[in-house]
Amino acid sequence: MTTVPRFKRGVKFRFDTVRNVWIILAPEKLFMPDDIAVEILRLVDGARTTDHIVDDLARRFDAPRETIADDVVAALDDLSLRGAIQL
Repeated sequence: MTTVPRFKRGVKFRFDTVRNVWIILAPEKLFMPDDIAVEILRLVDGARTTDHIVDDLARRFDAPRETIADDVVAALDDLSLRGAIQL
């Protein structure tokens, strides 16, 4: 998985202090990702490949790489379909 995910132009990922949650702001859209997606999105910087994101999360959470890879790919694919992430 050598894809380098990045946020699409005009999309912001930030912590909303009013709601006390992480959000994704896109033109005319607001997403409130779950805790797993937040951990993934915090690593999306336009430089790391999907493999690097998976490796980092598998190491940090001491979880099987295959399980983490499935979660990362599913989350990024979903956000790509919704117009927030570019793969």
